[in-house]
Amino acid sequence: MTDVLRLTEHRPRRRVCLSAPQAALLAASGLVTVAPEPDGLWRVNADREMVGSVRLSAGGESIELVITPKLAVQRLFFLLGYAQTGMTWHREAVDVQQHDDLVPAVAHAFARMCERALGQGVLMGYRTVEESAPVIRGRLRTAEQIRRRYGGLLPAEVRYDDHTADIAENRILLAAARRLMRAPGTSPGTRALLRRVAVRLDGVSALPPGRQLPVWQPSRLNTRLQNPLRLAELVLNSHSYEFGEDHALRADGLVLRMWQVFEDFVTRALAESLGAAGGRCLLQDRRFHLDHAGTAQLRPDLVYEPPGAGAPAGVVDAKYKRSREAGSHTGDLYQMLAYCTRLGLREGHLVYAAGSGVTGSRHRLHGDPGITVHQHVLDLDTEPGVLLAQVDAVAEAVHPTKPRTTALPIIGSF
Repeated sequence: MTDVLRLTEHRPRRRVCLSAPQAALLAASGLVTVAPEPDGLWRVNADREMVGSVRLSAGGESIELVITPKLAVQRLFFLLGYAQTGMTWHREAVDVQQHDDLVPAVAHAFARMCERALGQGVLMGYRTVEESAPVIRGRLRTAEQIRRRYGGLLPAEVRYDDHTADIAENRILLAAARRLMRAPGTSPGTRALLRRVAVRLDGVSALPPGRQLPVWQPSRLNTRLQNPLRLAELVLNSHSYEFGEDHALRADGLVLRMWQVFEDFVTRALAESLGAAGGRCLLQDRRFHLDHAGTAQLRPDLVYEPPGAGAPAGVVDAKYKRSREAGSHTGDLYQMLAYCTRLGLREGHLVYAAGSGVTGSRHRLHGDPGITVHQHVLDLDTEPGVLLAQVDAVAEAVHPTKPRTTALPIIGSF
């Protein structure tokens, strides 16, 4: 039977030799769709907009699933930087072009980033410790001492600040290094680098499984760690996909939702571009409802308010799918119509990840007053500078800084 199943995002693979338990594992994961074919073979399709590598196991059966993104890894890596609060990983001296799969590229990049950052020494910090001690150190917790040891002097209930490497930043880095060492597809050379990271972080305590990541704040002291920390958070949070009620299913690896990566890139890059003109951009704005009772909440990807306006002037929704000619994606038009109607706007903007339609085209919808929905298409498989220039063009359409000199083509009416 198949031990390693390699797929490409949105491309079905036919006549796959799987055992019935392996097919059940894949179906239970929700990462792919599985359908039987003649002669006991299977058709597997990576149509859930997820990419990465994961080892699935339950009841003694296991299979390693690798889903390669359609987008080149170095392009995807650039998008991930914006998905993680705008960190520009593509500017790091990390060679990800040599990797065709996502997980080896992420593991190698993380190991190299940590090697450079920790090469200057492990970051130390102060951590507040409360404990029972045989000697008084720091401050005596009087109330706790009386409550727990009334009449006794020792041990003492004390609180003090300890200068240690066991801080939130180092805990996150250590947890990510250990997870990537276990991830399928990580090369022996990268695993050796990750082991060196773990050795440098000796004395740092492990994160309890299932707990939220500790909170850290960017500062001058941890500047050199911020890029690897953002990437570590991406690795550790990638385990958040659900497996329904099948608690026996175990998964080890790294899986990313491509629609979320695209949405985060578009909104953060647009917010950065629109920010040059002032005002504010609200991401996933939850202030508005479609009904008066407030039960039908709207959540547009981005709402732009220019300086001093106090009201929305633009709305954008990102779609990780291919735009097409008139007559398709009617649901997207309904959604944007609801946004514009509720926000009192005459224009709305849809941004697609690819398409055969005309970039910058528009749909003029029926109604009084009429609403125009602009359709934009980004070419993700291009250089970062060119892609950001495309985003700037979308920002210019959302909030023009100068009058348009040419009319946009009208795709159709609705």
